[in-house]
Amino acid sequence: RVRRQRQMCIRDSRLTRREFSQEELYCFRVVLCDNDVDRQMERFDEETLEQLARMFVGKTGICDHQPKTANQLARIYQAQVEYFPGKTNLLGEPYCAVVAKAYMVRTESNRDLILEIEAGIKKEVSVGCAVERSVCSICGEDIRDRTKCAHVKGREYGGKLCWADLSGATDAYEWSFVAVPAQPKAGVIKRMGGGQEDD
Repeated sequence: RVRRQRQMCIRDSRLTRREFSQEELYCFRVVLCDNDVDRQMERFDEETLEQLARMFVGKTGICDHQPKTANQLARIYQAQVEYFPGKTNLLGEPYCAVVAKAYMVRTESNRDLILEIEAGIKKEVSVGCAVERSVCSICGEDIRDRTKCAHVKGREYGGKLCWADLSGATDAYEWSFVAVPAQPKAGVIKRMGGGQEDD
């Protein structure tokens, strides 16, 4: 499976200036974001995930959202929304996520990073993106506009939990390896055919 993944990476040469051999590249799959309510009491709706999947192709992977050239580690060459049969989010809806394929060039300087990814040490990721609206689950207004919405994410109102639906993706900046991601399920996954490491 790993061999087939590397070959797929090499055939997609839109992002490189020359062809690379299998031995030169390290490719892996990563869950970028999903439709579950995260630690910040926010979630992406499915349409926005579809938009982000298209926007993240070609975007760079860095560490800790530090936008420095020297901090670039990998690049996404393919992304799509995937569904996980039998799995639901906090709201009881079918769980789905943006699953991307990324590559990096094997060098002496990133040998330890690749080993840490393989060992599951460097795993969790977070995305940097922009959306048009942050819709309150209680009143339907943009939760950032305090003149229209007075609800607080994470509180309950009449027995209903308040969260924000992030809707209408306008840009995808980068994705980062982080220690503690806002979305707990975001990170490097093992299998080519879908499913998460702990499924």
